[in-house]
Amino acid sequence: MSKVISWDEYFMGVAKLSAFRSKDPNTQVGACIVNTDKKIVGVGYNGLPWGCEDDEFPWEARDGDLEKTKYPYVVHAELNAILNSTQDLKNCKIYVSLFPCHECTKAIIQSGIKEIIYEDEKYAGTSSDLAAKRMLDAAGVKYTKMPPFDIIIKE
Repeated sequence: MSKVISWDEYFMGVAKLSAFRSKDPNTQVGACIVNTDKKIVGVGYNGLPWGCEDDEFPWEARDGDLEKTKYPYVVHAELNAILNSTQDLKNCKIYVSLFPCHECTKAIIQSGIKEIIYEDEKYAGTSSDLAAKRMLDAAGVKYTKMPPFDIIIKE
């Protein structure tokens, strides 16, 4: 009998699969929001806003003048999932392949999401990470690191 994956693995799998839509050459991130009935109500990945063409913005640039880097232009996966949601997000969970930055954390808290399940902590210990965790703790939003697993995509 084949292994049946857990709900956490399933929803993290959806988040990780969504990340494959991102054009970011450095860090592809995906997010999946789930309501209390275990139904997906929002999905997102890091990408440019609607109407902004990928080949007209600096995906590769990470250093230098802010407007010449990707950072002011990219909408993070968490915010995209919130903006793409189909219902009120009060008491929902968000599954995200990378722990949220401080800006996404504010949107998560304001949206009413009560739990973050994440896989990677690439930026652990940075100022953004510390600020995010301080806000989450103050707001009573739970965050749990999930063991990594691979999604196999056959070509």
